[in-house]
Amino acid sequence: MIERLSNDLSDKLRYHGVHHTLDVLQVCEESAVRESLSESEKILLCTAAIMHDAGFLNGIKEHEKEGVNIAKELLPNFGYSQEDIDMIAGMIMATKIPQQPTSKLERIICDADLDYLGRDDFYLIGNTLFQELSELGIVHNEEDWDALQIKFLSSHSYHTSFSLQEREPQKLQKLNDLKEKWKV
Repeated sequence: MIERLSNDLSDKLRYHGVHHTLDVLQVCEESAVRESLSESEKILLCTAAIMHDAGFLNGIKEHEKEGVNIAKELLPNFGYSQEDIDMIAGMIMATKIPQQPTSKLERIICDADLDYLGRDDFYLIGNTLFQELSELGIVHNEEDWDALQIKFLSSHSYHTSFSLQEREPQKLQKLNDLKEKWKV
């Protein structure tokens, strides 16, 4: 799947490229250790991380649903049970905005998917999303982008204790910085 994402994703996906998938996978691997997940839970989580944006291979709209369809098609060939696939599908769908995770693994992948919001590379990664949304005609300028960011950061919530402790403070600082910039 990583190779397919590397070769077949649209060049317009500046944020949702394979680099994002690899970032989410790395955060999930770190979280698996922190959360003392079993080996089977770690495999399911990491599989979901790899598959969570695979739906972009079929287009932008409803990419989570498309990712679930790809997972249902591919994963039986790798020995995943129907129960495993259902859990992976739940994790993929949990990353849909607004995130509404209902299980521990869903909470972990949701936080991994948006981990950058509370990291030092927030602006660097955010710029790739700005470029992507600009190319797709969703935002037209920096003011549109910052307004979208303020709205998103204001409504976003982390779900795991690590992210609440380690990412939330920086995320809130970025939100305050943006509000200050525009005197909101």
